[in-house]
Amino acid sequence: MDTESDGAVGAGDVTRAVDPRHWRVLLRWVQGAFRTPDLATGAAFAARVAVEAERVGSHPDITLRPDLVQVRATAPDARGIGAADVALALAVSAVADDMGLPGAPERLTSQEVAIDALDIPAVAPFWRAVLGYVPEPGTDPDDPALADPWALGPGYWFQQMDAPRPQRNRIHLDVTVPHDQAEARVAAALAAGGTLLSADRAPAFWVLADPEGNEACVCTWQARGED
Repeated sequence: MDTESDGAVGAGDVTRAVDPRHWRVLLRWVQGAFRTPDLATGAAFAARVAVEAERVGSHPDITLRPDLVQVRATAPDARGIGAADVALALAVSAVADDMGLPGAPERLTSQEVAIDALDIPAVAPFWRAVLGYVPEPGTDPDDPALADPWALGPGYWFQQMDAPRPQRNRIHLDVTVPHDQAEARVAAALAAGGTLLSADRAPAFWVLADPEGNEACVCTWQARGED
């Protein structure tokens, strides 16, 4: 199996190495999905995945649902899939077979959100602040891809525009946070170059805009008639 200069294993090599009943390469992750008959079985499977991860030195995300366990692994330092992640995929497939759990690769997905911008260095800090994200390791500080530090939300990146679009923006994101974190999140977004468009419905939501007018709401459960 070939290893690229940055320590990552090529996507083609990963695809050939892992069990196609369970695993697929999506972006810089190798991801597997496994059907489970109930939550208890899924939890037992996830525990065995954790043991294998410790053994091979991989650091996967494990998502447990009542009928499905998803495992995804990457090597952030290598900006891709590492040899330990491939070893984990092979080991987890063996565990699934031992427990009689079928694969469900059709349920795998990965999302990214692209934001068009004329001035990426001016726009990116707003989105980093309002989302609570961090720059993805290895990306250009002036043109960063943004990643959820807890690996739960989709990735964000910025697409360079060559001319302004005078029509109203065509994307509006709602970012829901714990109610006691909302004002700090709004303040961080404003400090990063954002504009407060409306606080009329706060603390249900604050409407903000980045320096080019793309909008985001910081939202909470409060003041929605559910107090």
